[in-house]
Amino acid sequence: MLELAGIIILGILAQWVAWKFKIPAILPLILIGLFVGPIAATYITEDGSKWIEPIWNGEKGLFPGDYLYNFVSLAISIILFEGGLTLKRDEIKNVGPVITKLITLGAAITFFGAGIVAHKIFNLSWELSFLFSGLIIVTGPTVITPILRNIPLKKDISTVLKWEGILIDPIGALVAVLVFEFITVGGESGFTKTAFIEFGKILLFGTTFGFTFAHALAYVINKKMIPHYLLNVASLSTVLLVFVESELFAHESGLLAVVVMGMVLGNGKLKNIKELLYFKESLSVLLISILFILLAANMNIEELMLLYSWKTLALFAIVVFVIRPLAVFASTINSKLKFNEKIFISWVGPRGIVAAGIASLFGSKLLKQGVEGAEYITPLVFMIVLGTVLLNATTARFFARIVGVFLKKSNGILIVGASNPARLIASYLRDKGKRIVIIDSNKHFIEQALQDNLEALNVNIYDDELTDNIELNDVGYLIALTANDTVNKQALENFSEVFGEHGSFKIASSTEIKEATVEEKLHFFTPKDDYINLSEAYRENPVIHQVKIKDEKQYKEVLNLLYQEEKSIPLFIEKGSGLYLITEYERDKLPKKELIISYLGKKIV
Repeated sequence: MLELAGIIILGILAQWVAWKFKIPAILPLILIGLFVGPIAATYITEDGSKWIEPIWNGEKGLFPGDYLYNFVSLAISIILFEGGLTLKRDEIKNVGPVITKLITLGAAITFFGAGIVAHKIFNLSWELSFLFSGLIIVTGPTVITPILRNIPLKKDISTVLKWEGILIDPIGALVAVLVFEFITVGGESGFTKTAFIEFGKILLFGTTFGFTFAHALAYVINKKMIPHYLLNVASLSTVLLVFVESELFAHESGLLAVVVMGMVLGNGKLKNIKELLYFKESLSVLLISILFILLAANMNIEELMLLYSWKTLALFAIVVFVIRPLAVFASTINSKLKFNEKIFISWVGPRGIVAAGIASLFGSKLLKQGVEGAEYITPLVFMIVLGTVLLNATTARFFARIVGVFLKKSNGILIVGASNPARLIASYLRDKGKRIVIIDSNKHFIEQALQDNLEALNVNIYDDELTDNIELNDVGYLIALTANDTVNKQALENFSEVFGEHGSFKIASSTEIKEATVEEKLHFFTPKDDYINLSEAYRENPVIHQVKIKDEKQYKEVLNLLYQEEKSIPLFIEKGSGLYLITEYERDKLPKKELIISYLGKKIV
């Protein structure tokens, strides 16, 4: 009981440490597992026992016999199902040729390149070498996001890295599963006719069960045949049912079945897909926390010592510094990416949770089957995972500066609220060459914003998903323009530190306009107008006008007219190439001549 509780406590603590220090969770999880497992057994305990013993050794241990592998299999199935849910067909089509090539051509180069290198350096069989290479294809958003979250990059770079990680996760897992099946069904006789038949059965039953149960579950959910409070747990039980049933019909087809099931549901018309994703994400966090402490603790010092060789360093160096850049540069031929941007994408390729989890599962199964060289699979993949995560977590920001992709100033603007006046202001700023991202929890408003060719996200400000979006790393201004002052205040409180590096502003409430001090007004979007005035000005005349200002006298006259006219709202000041809010311009005490004032509503001059 103490060991089980300890794993959960240590796992969640590791997740918190990862969040606090903005590092991938897999790093502290594996390090904790190694410490309470092989390190404790070798250097700390007197009797050579581990503090956490995953497999029952006759005296202590959490799982007797094959039960650890059964638990790992079920946990991996749930994690891969969630990965399948995130794989959208439209996203593959729309994210661009670079990402499409990375997850196809780039993955193929990594697969064959790393397989050949592993075979030549470690003398592994071709089957095991390609199993290793299949496992390290994947990067993964759970490791890339924490690394890039605080590096201001162009959206194109962040998009490539983010979507490569999301899309290649289930693809890489699928490749690894298929290679593993080829090894296991071949047995000692190699790739015989029987092996191909068994392999075909795996493909047939895996895809059939996944496809069929996905449509059945979607039908049941959409017809509201399951009460809402049972929705998530019923979906979970269905995933486990698919995995087990598929395994019964064709051994080792379960992982393929759940990936297919997730992909079909993610691309279908499931009404509760977002809620299902939230639940599976929370469950995956818990399972990952338990899983990787168990897997790392289950390793022995003898397995770790297999890595104590120049061969390990050579394999790591070739995979990271030769094969990864080769895959990236081959995938970005004739793209709009610059040379330094390709170099940075080549540098950032941390392997993630799927690679480590499946490696442990497959490595253990092959060891039990007595496959020669199988003892290398788990430690080699763990080495690639830990090595790439450590390398990228410690050097990505510095390397971004060296190659010149680090943005010196984040000029993007995040607008909270997608109402009519907010969309007009966003369109005006976009036409001025600014990157504008507009968010709202109202789906109708977001649809209208998208129709206006604005970059818009359907997001609730009380969720954390926005701060995980590394594509917003070039956002440095925050403007809250909703009709709800509580929402506006919450937006500034939640996101000012992340997206308001150069300024956070909100539309004032009528009470604040009456009671606020001059200092407080500096954080207002306009100094004398609330949302009602903004909406009225838009309703009367939904146009943004401009006035050229020659000197300070004219500046004061125009602003006084705008402040007196309720149906004209002063917005921005353009000075040279700079674009400022009026409150921002006043605060910085910039010159009051040779500029342009823009305002919304009734034309005054």
